[in-house]
Amino acid sequence: MTRKKKRKSKKGISNLTNTILSILKKDRNQSFNYKQIAAKLGVNDASSRNQIIKTLAKLAAKQEIIQVERGKFKAVINTEYHTGILDLSAKGSGYIICDEFDDDVFIASNNINKALNGDEVEFYVYKRRKRGKLEGEITNIIKRDKSEYVGVIQLHNNYAFVIADSTKMHKDIFVPINKTFKAEDGDKVLVKLEDWPEKADSPYGKVIQVLGKPGDHNTEIHSILAEYGLPHEFPHEVEDFANKLDTSITAEEISKRRDMRKDLTFTIDPKDAKDFDDALSFEILDNGLYEIGIHIADVSHYLQEGTVLDDEAYERATSVYLVDRVVPMLPEVLSNKACSLRPHEEKYTFSAVFQMNDTCEIKNEWFGRTVTYSDARYAYEEAQAIIENNIGLVIPAKAGIHNINEINNTIPKEVSLTGKEYQTPKEIAQAILKMDELAKIMRQKRMGSGAISFDKVEVKFNLDQESNPVGVFFKTSKDANKLIEEFMLLANRKVSEFIGKKDPKKTFVYRVHDEPDDSKLANLQSIVSKFGYKLNFKDRKTTSASLNNLLKEVNGKKEQNLVDTLAIRSMSKAEYTTRNIGHYGLAFDYYSHFTSPIRRYPDVMAHRLLQHYLDGGKSVSEEAYEDKCNHSSAMENLATKAERDSIKYMQIKFMQDHKDDEFVGVISGVTDWGIYVEIISNKCEGMVSVRDMKDDHYAFDQDQYAMVGRNTKTMYQLGDEVLVKVKNTDLVKKHLDFNLVGKNDVIFL
Repeated sequence: MTRKKKRKSKKGISNLTNTILSILKKDRNQSFNYKQIAAKLGVNDASSRNQIIKTLAKLAAKQEIIQVERGKFKAVINTEYHTGILDLSAKGSGYIICDEFDDDVFIASNNINKALNGDEVEFYVYKRRKRGKLEGEITNIIKRDKSEYVGVIQLHNNYAFVIADSTKMHKDIFVPINKTFKAEDGDKVLVKLEDWPEKADSPYGKVIQVLGKPGDHNTEIHSILAEYGLPHEFPHEVEDFANKLDTSITAEEISKRRDMRKDLTFTIDPKDAKDFDDALSFEILDNGLYEIGIHIADVSHYLQEGTVLDDEAYERATSVYLVDRVVPMLPEVLSNKACSLRPHEEKYTFSAVFQMNDTCEIKNEWFGRTVTYSDARYAYEEAQAIIENNIGLVIPAKAGIHNINEINNTIPKEVSLTGKEYQTPKEIAQAILKMDELAKIMRQKRMGSGAISFDKVEVKFNLDQESNPVGVFFKTSKDANKLIEEFMLLANRKVSEFIGKKDPKKTFVYRVHDEPDDSKLANLQSIVSKFGYKLNFKDRKTTSASLNNLLKEVNGKKEQNLVDTLAIRSMSKAEYTTRNIGHYGLAFDYYSHFTSPIRRYPDVMAHRLLQHYLDGGKSVSEEAYEDKCNHSSAMENLATKAERDSIKYMQIKFMQDHKDDEFVGVISGVTDWGIYVEIISNKCEGMVSVRDMKDDHYAFDQDQYAMVGRNTKTMYQLGDEVLVKVKNTDLVKKHLDFNLVGKNDVIFL
């Protein structure tokens, strides 16, 4: 027994010097005596207290701490403190993103100090570099990124733990048994953090919602929304307020607006769209110019500031488009009815009207509130058929004809997407064809100015009545889509110019996009060179041209989705702000969002501000609107993450029924723990663990972006085609695991 006591005394408290310094630095404005430090360390024996006293004396002698009064010590602050955002890994270590440093600052798990992923933290950086990286320690949590987490609850006799779904949440959450909200063992729940006691290893929380059983479809979809703090239904008082709104079209209100009901007007939208927030009008003027109106639902007419309806819309800031549903920003009475520009209905609109010639030179522009009447509704596929078949070209242009019901329809009948026959009205066909010509000219000009053409393939699903995926298809942008896109871009740009260019001192809401970071471009070049592509980043013009050429070259190739994704990631993120810096990707000096107020709150703000300035109002508070812009950008980011998660979930659900099938895929990522493979036919991405590559001992070669076999020298490199089979599908964790069959040696002719 004596020998054991001596060994314990000799060993002492591990890393005591650094621990004491950490305690004093964390609360650097407070002084501590040896008893308080002992309490924080959870020790109370005489040997430990003596070690603390001796260590305090040594640190004071080295002037690393100072004795402010007898027996009480504070840290000597000769360290510069910084603030940044923590990006945490599943292992518990992380990096801090801070504008003051070119490189992210590594934080070891023992220096995280109860910070969680996304938290804004205070930290200091060590003078030394470890493993070639800056390393630091978190000293204070300034602001928690989130306080609610989705996870599965595990019940015990007197307590419970919630194991969070997010791999970024490295701690289980302790829940007292009286705060489990009657959840059953194994339920998926939403838990709210309440406290994290000094000596506790886990944060404390309470269950605020039981989401259902893991793996159930609605449970998982609601879990995705809950994970990002997004609602799935409107509060009763908001629905009630919206349902009581007067949505009638009155003569009094029409008298305050430009009446454009006689102008030929139509909408072109996705075939499954339920809300139509933009319409186009077309007229050939007697002077030969084309008058084109971009008409946007006047949401701000109904959405009055200071109401519960507006408060809810602002908090949501955006609609969320999940695979099987839309979580709208506005209640249905507005989004699908009063503010939806449905065919054969009069609507209040906010319009940008342009007069242009055959080369798309704007000769006149007008902005203001209008009342419009939509003559027809087309799906993109129907408009595309008109463009591809030149329907209507034989019809001579006639100015002043507006009543499509009086036109003698002599062109061939087509079959609509609903299966019913329809006849394309000649004048609308003419309008679509002429606007397609103009859109192509505008696009060519935009690309010539340095715009970047990101036409990334979108993954879509065919769903059965129970929302199960029965097929996968890809949405691509064709001429009809680009027609609408160019005229929406025109309205957004010209509205922004009308305010920002005319009077830059006036506060407005801009959509900005900064130039790409050089290091991200260098990383893109390094990766695409593996596929044989070269980029030129000499200046802005060559960078844009080079990126466009890359995107054109990869079109239709196996690596297209990978390269498109990497190219997009190399770009800066677009955001909302009152401080205009232009839009790099679109090559616009001025740009705002004006054309989708049903689904984006910044568009509502743009409408309000534009009308305010049209009425002669003075500039509004920049600070107040900058806060609103920041909130809108943050909510847009969360909505994007939720949408990606829903696609990932549905891809995994689709693959559950294909476990016996063999797929050709492209290696889309290589890490030291395995390779990621994207299936060419459906874009589903999964991982092959290096542990499952058993034909050799494979090691990660970072320089070649490859896994290389030690004995056979077999190489699996980024971009290689391989054959895989499904190993495991986890709907709860949203993990898809593959078994590697081997390289794909089939040559397609």
